[in-house]
Amino acid sequence: MQKVGIVGAGFMGKMHGSVYKGLEGAELVGVFDFVRERAVPYAEQFGIKVFDTLEDLAKECTVVDICTPTYTHSDLAIAGAKLGLHVVCEKPMARTIEQAKAMIKACEEAGVKLFIAHCIRYWPEYAKLKELVDSKELGELLSVNLTRYGGFPAWSSDQWLRDEEKAGGGVLDMHIHDTDYILYLLGEPEKMDAWGAVDQTGPGHAFTVMSYRGGKTIAHLEGGWNLPTGAPFKMAFRAVFEKGAAIWDAGPMGIYRPGQDPEYPQFISIKAEGGGNLSDAGGYAVELADFMDCLNTGRECTIVTPQTSLKSLEYALKEIELIKSKL
Repeated sequence: MQKVGIVGAGFMGKMHGSVYKGLEGAELVGVFDFVRERAVPYAEQFGIKVFDTLEDLAKECTVVDICTPTYTHSDLAIAGAKLGLHVVCEKPMARTIEQAKAMIKACEEAGVKLFIAHCIRYWPEYAKLKELVDSKELGELLSVNLTRYGGFPAWSSDQWLRDEEKAGGGVLDMHIHDTDYILYLLGEPEKMDAWGAVDQTGPGHAFTVMSYRGGKTIAHLEGGWNLPTGAPFKMAFRAVFEKGAAIWDAGPMGIYRPGQDPEYPQFISIKAEGGGNLSDAGGYAVELADFMDCLNTGRECTIVTPQTSLKSLEYALKEIELIKSKL
């Protein structure tokens, strides 16, 4: 049984808290936030204690779950590791490559585990697509479109998401979900180029093309947050294979084979009780269950690792460079 302390009582902290309260193998015991006034109602909601420092939280925990702004991830993860805690940290891993590498080094030196919460690798529909690609059940993948966009997240504390130095814009905060997933799905591309829109927060939207198998497989990734606040959020994919297609877009995921009725896989819905950005906890619940099981059983996590998370950060930052180079 892992005793978990949340750092960050905001938007994503509520989603993680909701998952832990219903998760076997983990007990949510406390919360620390840089602003105590945010932590108090959070603690009341989840029936846990408020701690005034990370050091105090560490005395009652085995795991620290970091749900704070991107630019704080590295310092908090390193501090948690030095206190002997396993570290769960929201994506993106860090704001810079140097920070991410420092996180990995600190956890390795402390002998603790580091998990970066790239939830899309665990999301049921995306996990099913990965299964179809790996099994070649529908033949080789010819093309895949990954889409993720929404209105600007104006809810961030102190508007930190508007600061490119702190957040990296919509590409690093939102689009990185699909950058990470395509690396999981197909590996590193042979060629990549990116175009995009830049707003007051930096690169707000990306259109990225990646080439695989000598150009026989093409991936197109579109995502960001340069829509007006209040615009609907959307995540979707369309994958075309030699012998069929898999589509998920505003409805159940469909698998289509020539001459056959569509197949609609059934996935377990996990209701998010405590807050967050979706009513279905989906990949959040599956990823945290996997992380806690790794700690409780001693097995290695193979779906997401510190190294894959570092690689995804590298590619997202490269996309930003490519976008800016064309302006």
